[in-house]
Amino acid sequence: MKKIILPLLMSVLTIPGFAQNTRPLTHSLYDGWKSVGERKISNDGKYIVYAVNPQEGDGEMVVQHVSSGYKKTISRGYSAVITEDSKYAIFKIKPVFQDTRQAKIKKKKPDDMPKDSLVIVQLGTDSIVKISRVKSFKVPEKAAGWVAYHLEKPLPDTSAKKKPAVDSLKLRIDMLSKLADSLIRKSLDSIKGNIEKEEVINAAKKAVREIYKKADELEESLFIADADGDEVPGAAAAIDGTELILKNLLTGTRQSFKQVNEYQFDEKANVLMLEIGKAAKDSNSKAMVILFHMQSGKTDTVLRGFNDAKNYVFDEAGKQLSFVAERDSSAKSLQKFYKLWYYKNGSDSASLLADKNTVGMKIGQTVSENAVLRFSKDGQKLFFGVAPVQPAKDTTLVDFELARLDIWHYNDDYLQPQQLRQLTQEQRRSFLSVIKPVTGKLLQLGDENTENIMMVDEGNADWVLAQSTKGNRSTIMWEGRAKAKAFVINTNNGERTYIKNNSFGNYQASAAGKYVYWYNPEMKQYFTYNVANGAIYNITATIKVPLYDTENDVPDFPSAAGAIGWVENDRYFIIKDEYDLWLVDPNGNEQPKNISNGYGRKNKTEFNYVKLDPDQRFFEANETILLTAQNKVNKEGGYFSASLNTVADPVKLDMGAYATGPLSKAKNSSVYLLQKATPAASELYVGTDMAQLTAVTDVAAQQKEYNWITTELVRWKMFDGKMSEGILFKPADFDPKKKYPVVFYFYERNSDGLYNYRVPAPSASTINIPYFVSNGYLVFDPNIYYKKGEPGESAYNSVVSAAKYLSTLPYVDSTKMGIQGQSWGGYQVAYLVTRTNMFRAAGAGAPVANMTSAYGGIRWGTGLNRQFQYEKTQSRIGANLWERRDLYIKNSPLFTADKINTPILLMHNDADGAVPWYQGIEFFTALKRLDKKVWLLQYNGEDHNLVERKNRKDLSVRLSQFFDHYLKGAKPARWMTEGLPATEKGRDWGLDVVE
Repeated sequence: MKKIILPLLMSVLTIPGFAQNTRPLTHSLYDGWKSVGERKISNDGKYIVYAVNPQEGDGEMVVQHVSSGYKKTISRGYSAVITEDSKYAIFKIKPVFQDTRQAKIKKKKPDDMPKDSLVIVQLGTDSIVKISRVKSFKVPEKAAGWVAYHLEKPLPDTSAKKKPAVDSLKLRIDMLSKLADSLIRKSLDSIKGNIEKEEVINAAKKAVREIYKKADELEESLFIADADGDEVPGAAAAIDGTELILKNLLTGTRQSFKQVNEYQFDEKANVLMLEIGKAAKDSNSKAMVILFHMQSGKTDTVLRGFNDAKNYVFDEAGKQLSFVAERDSSAKSLQKFYKLWYYKNGSDSASLLADKNTVGMKIGQTVSENAVLRFSKDGQKLFFGVAPVQPAKDTTLVDFELARLDIWHYNDDYLQPQQLRQLTQEQRRSFLSVIKPVTGKLLQLGDENTENIMMVDEGNADWVLAQSTKGNRSTIMWEGRAKAKAFVINTNNGERTYIKNNSFGNYQASAAGKYVYWYNPEMKQYFTYNVANGAIYNITATIKVPLYDTENDVPDFPSAAGAIGWVENDRYFIIKDEYDLWLVDPNGNEQPKNISNGYGRKNKTEFNYVKLDPDQRFFEANETILLTAQNKVNKEGGYFSASLNTVADPVKLDMGAYATGPLSKAKNSSVYLLQKATPAASELYVGTDMAQLTAVTDVAAQQKEYNWITTELVRWKMFDGKMSEGILFKPADFDPKKKYPVVFYFYERNSDGLYNYRVPAPSASTINIPYFVSNGYLVFDPNIYYKKGEPGESAYNSVVSAAKYLSTLPYVDSTKMGIQGQSWGGYQVAYLVTRTNMFRAAGAGAPVANMTSAYGGIRWGTGLNRQFQYEKTQSRIGANLWERRDLYIKNSPLFTADKINTPILLMHNDADGAVPWYQGIEFFTALKRLDKKVWLLQYNGEDHNLVERKNRKDLSVRLSQFFDHYLKGAKPARWMTEGLPATEKGRDWGLDVVE
């Protein structure tokens, strides 16, 4: 593996001569374009597993040693895990893409579709075991040596096919026996030849390994019968559930379980829980929950005879199991009552822990089947959910005779659309309750007024944190948020203590459960509530630098810079300002300490904490943490370390012309696996030294024959005299003596992404920058800075000033400039063409054209009313419609559509859940009436951004055809000149070019 130094790579890829003899990207390349996907690093840091996948088609999973030449590449792998002992990589294999495609074309039933396989790779060896038709697999979370895999329904079997399979098995067994004899003879010959004892032992070990390897391959590829002589799985009668295999990875032994519906290890692999279904044709068969003890091989029956069981959970020690089950004797009962069951190791069977009649259960409540069950970390408490008993369905009512309507009421907490969007969630809502298995004491903690409850200290604390916005929710319409009340609820007696604060803040519990904390956006300060004494403290009042986003430009409270976490035993709380880290006393007694010593602010570098251990809940007092960094001036990225027990400059590990990406660390060693990006590449790296990492992948090799992109940070003065910045994308074969057309793409502020890698992909809504640049365009993405009440003019100030600046550059063709944006960007495009004629063509996706009609509309994706967007957030009007009607009209492109002379391509889809579809219709019909050049692309059944890949490909072609015609003089496509009649829909797409 070669090492790549990023600054050197950047300089190579930005010189003009590098791209000689390259060709432009085409739309046909999208499907096969590869990117790095999922990745894992072993606990010992010696092995990595990662996927390299095309956008459509068959990818590959790579298993690799970080320093030796060991590497295995397996097609179509995904969902990988590395076992706790770093000895095995296990993952699934997708069916061949074309096989699945053909099955879809033939409209095969789900059971007849191609199925996944499973791969088990013994790391560092050539042992690769493949098992076909596997629907899922699991390994213990914190133990090694086991894997359980659940098989799909077997393929139909016939006796004619069965005999050859058995004959083949016998032949292979015979061959395996001969191989074993041969290997043993060689070992004996070695001894007779007086070879050193160590070599004899190694030869014997190799012989055994070969035998086991062959046995593995044989048994897995042709698993026909258990020791008791059961038939091939496909020959069995129809049953509830399918076969599950439990494999000991160290010994190779297997245990088969039939008719399995659900399965689950405890995290330390003491036991495996199995839900066994009943045979469909056996009236005496009963569903069972059993426990298989991994070490002894013994099986305990936990519960026998039920209709449905779910939500299985073990305690941390693996000695307690709980779940809910419904056992109504009448399968057609109109009401189903679930009960809470509990099993402790050594018990004869599960015991009933709670049902609707249990003492402590409120009248009209019952055990919920929808709530997640959780044991406290110490195993002393079990948290579960209760819900109101649902009335039995009235079977005398006939659907076609019933009125169907929604009634909107002025006192509703939520508008009807939001209620309907949340309907399933509300029907499944439960209220947290707790029970102590030892005493059986049940206590309901939540109710309609405290519906959101969080466990504290992993359930060990004697309180939970509850909060509710009930009574304040009407403000969501125009504020976009609601104030919440918070309560501390005692888990021993249910006593509630109200935290005397009604805030927009989000309440959280500290790691050890001593405090509740929140950021108050109105006051821009952090507060804590001391659970022991009930006192509330402003813990950041003495910090003089802003703890929030100072570049906030919406008429709402700025967001907090962020909280990082707690130091052990809740001794300190760590928060951020815009750049640096602070250690804060949660009781407000000690002065806050800037543990990064103001380095970030002095160097305009923003730090962010990297969590390396997902299970870590708090920091050690003397811990050294890893930080990502970005210089906000030159946009370079990097890594630093900082100590929590000193006030000192963070230690720079590496900094350069790249963007930082996902990072993980080996659990038991100081080996890192991370992704870095430049405009030229996005690759995986591995190593212990951030400044001397080794490149693992070379995905960028796929683009070497194509004209790629380079980036440049450009700064200019806007019309209001302030400086702005943006990213200029140039082709790698850029010639400063040529004149280039320019497309301006923008949204809000994107210049921090200077070093991001951009993938050529079909468009969900916006121009694909690599495609356009590779095909001879410049693309410019300017930052936009907003003023309250002036979103349209703010875009004009930023974008048009940028266009005028670029027009002065000798390589820019000022007569061939276009603009394109989606959603908020689409609105700005629509506004700009009412204010200037300097752009030859414009593309606007899902634009708001009329703020007065959009103001009262609904975001159908969430059911929320849109008023808050105009008053408080992105639209930035800062007043309601009746206070400043003039601003709504002034900023609406519809009212000045007669000023537009720029050809404009609109896209607005009929299932848009963000911007009402009628906004696109209003704008199109206005421009059509005014005899303007306008097209509207409406993708059927699509949302705000395109999801269907076929539609993305179509839009990509039309965007390039549109801009090529107006900015490069290409001949127009027929859909541009003639449109596409509804009579031709589905038969003709009009993409051919008019000669």
